[in-house]
Order: sequence, then structure tokens, then C-alpha cells
Amino acid sequence: MRTTRRDFVKKASLAAGALAAGDLPAVHARGREPAITAGLIGCGGRGTGAAADFLNSAPNVRIVALGDVFKDRVDNARRQLARYASFQVDDDHSFVGLDAYRKVLESGVDLVILATPPGFRPLHFAAAVEAGKHVFMEKPVCVDAAGARRVLEAGRKAREKRLAVVAGTQRRHQKGYQETVKAIHDGAIGEIVAGCCYWNQGGLWVHPRREEWTDLQWQLRNWYYFTWLSGDHIVEQHIHNIDVMNWVLRAHPVRATAVGGRQVRVAPEYGHIYDHFGVDFEYPGGVHVLSMCRHWPGTPGAVREFVVGTRGKSNAATYAGEFRAGGGGRNPYVQEHADLVESIRKGEPLNEAQQVVESSFSAVLGREAAYTGQTVSWDDLWNSDQDLMPPNLDWNMKLEVPPVPLPGKRT
Repeated sequence: MRTTRRDFVKKASLAAGALAAGDLPAVHARGREPAITAGLIGCGGRGTGAAADFLNSAPNVRIVALGDVFKDRVDNARRQLARYASFQVDDDHSFVGLDAYRKVLESGVDLVILATPPGFRPLHFAAAVEAGKHVFMEKPVCVDAAGARRVLEAGRKAREKRLAVVAGTQRRHQKGYQETVKAIHDGAIGEIVAGCCYWNQGGLWVHPRREEWTDLQWQLRNWYYFTWLSGDHIVEQHIHNIDVMNWVLRAHPVRATAVGGRQVRVAPEYGHIYDHFGVDFEYPGGVHVLSMCRHWPGTPGAVREFVVGTRGKSNAATYAGEFRAGGGGRNPYVQEHADLVESIRKGEPLNEAQQVVESSFSAVLGREAAYTGQTVSWDDLWNSDQDLMPPNLDWNMKLEVPPVPLPGKRT
């Protein structure tokens, strides 16, 4: 059974406890490599899990600063990560508020882990690069056209500054995927003619609104259900599978036609996003990929990628025609951080900004095709003025919930 990123987050605390008890390798024991200090920006479940991954990734890596808009999330991250000797965050380096990310960047760290809701990724990534920090950023990295362009430009600046940038598309750091995709690229199944990818699962968490919460507090607590924060679940989650298709095809879609809607998850606490999408992505050369994702409680799950070539087929993870990937390999959620750290120490910084921008924006493309009911081209959307971030965020601002997108009638 495949372990998802969310499954791994649930296991992070158990792993931390095992490390403290001596049941896991002492990855910090040697201490010969130069220390790399990191700050975590975004202390929810995924951020705390990413911090644990980082601390398990290599010797002499430390987390010395935390930042989040909510104090309870900072406090919870401190409790969960305190089991690591290399977690060294005191009260003076625990930052809270809408400007917490800046305080982390100003705290003297070498690297930042960006794990806030995705809508903030372009702002935080650009600020991190400007501040001269290496970056691990969770996927997706944008929710709209303006954000995609901003991240791509910041990625270029990071390359000029020789800053390492790694994204949370962990399949690209997973041994089986790496070997299988290489085999596909080497011709194991011939020329690819079609593909499909899925992320179908049950429901997720939701936090009913409390009387004392302002509009912004409520939406940030329930960020997954608002497009300006998550991009909708096709962007926030299904990006993993779409990223594999881009990787296999060595391209991004040129246009998309889609359906989608809100059939099961319809109560107001679920914001305004859809609960299912079906997208026909057209890639260069007329290759079509069927993309499907849904959040329907009580239904079977399916998380996979599949491609068909002129001489065979592949699931992209373990086999391609007669090729079979070998077993083993490190946990990819840890390996992506290990690869980041190694690239910094070697002076050969990885830069995954462009590939994760293209995969994130591919998912945005599919979302917009479903929201509008139109065939949407990459170039038209990329060059549009789409910008979903509300201006001048303030805790007491009025922040209306947009209507559920209705194909054919969206303004």
C-alpha cells in the first residue's frame, strides 16, 4: 500500500519518539558536516511533518525558529518536535502573526521550510530568495497565474544567487519512480501516446466556525476549502499525480477541458471549492492524459499514474514494459530533504522551482477549465491577470466567501 504524505504526517510524532528512544539511526551523531540551521514557516500538520523529515535527513541540521499566524500551532509544533536534540527553538524564536514569516527570515537561519497554505507560497518564496535563504517549499507553489509567474521569477533569482530550492513533490526523490521514469525516457515502452492519473479518496478535516473567529481567522483555519488559499483540491493534492505526468512526458499541458462540481461536500463549512474534477489534459504532440480526483466519504480510494506507449505500458512507479524497478530506497519524504542538504554542502544547489511551478500551474489550468466549462489554453491563462490573493490582509477585514463556481456563468 502506498504511503501518502498525509499518512506520513500522522506517523511523524511516533518516528520522533523512536529516534529519541534510540530505535532509529542516530543521524546527527557524526556532526562533522557544517551545521545548517533552518526555520519553519507554517506550523500545521504538514509543516511539523516536514520539519521532522528535515531533522531526520542528514547530520548536523537544526531547526532554530518557528513562525505561524496562530500561536497554538507554534506551540503544538514545539511540543511535537521537542524530542529531537537538534530542535533548538526558544521563546524568542517562536514568532506569531501575519508577519511571522519575516521574523523567521530575519532570525539568522540558513534555510527555510515553507509550509503555509499554498496561497502564501509566492510571497514567502520571493521574500526568502530576497533574504538569501535556501528553500524547501511544499507543493503546490501557486494557486493562480500571478503567483505562478512570481515563483518562476524568484526561482530564476535563486539560481543566480546559487540558492538551493527543493519542492515537496516527493515522487521525484523516490527510488522506484526515478528508475521507472528513466526507463520510460530510455524507450522501455516506446513513444508515449496516452496516460491517466488519479487521486480519489474520502473526506478530510474541517473546523466548524467559532463565534469569536473573524472571517480571516475562519478561512485560515479552514484554508483547504478556499481557492485563494489552497487552489482547490485538484491543485493542493492532485498536483502529485499531475507532476508525475509532466515528468514522464517532459512537458506541461498546452490546454485542458474539464468537468467538476460539488456533489457531496456541499455544507457551508466546506467553503466554495469542488469535491470532484475530471480533466482531459492535452500535451504537445496531441498526447492526452485523463486526470481524475475526488473527495467523497465512503468511496474507494485510488492514487496512481499510468502511461501507455507504442511498445508497452507503465504505472510510472515500479514497471515500464519488461522493466521492473528494484526495491529499497529511503523514505522519499526524508530523501527530498537529504537531497536538498547534500546539494547545499556540495556547492551544487538543486533548483526545482520551474518544474514545480509548471506542475502547480497545470493543476490550476485543469481547475479553471472545470470552473468555467471552457477549453482553457496554457498561454491564455498564464498571461492573464488572474490574482486570487485578497489585498491588505487584516484580522478584522470583511472577507466574503465567493460563490461556488458555476460553469458558463463565472464572472
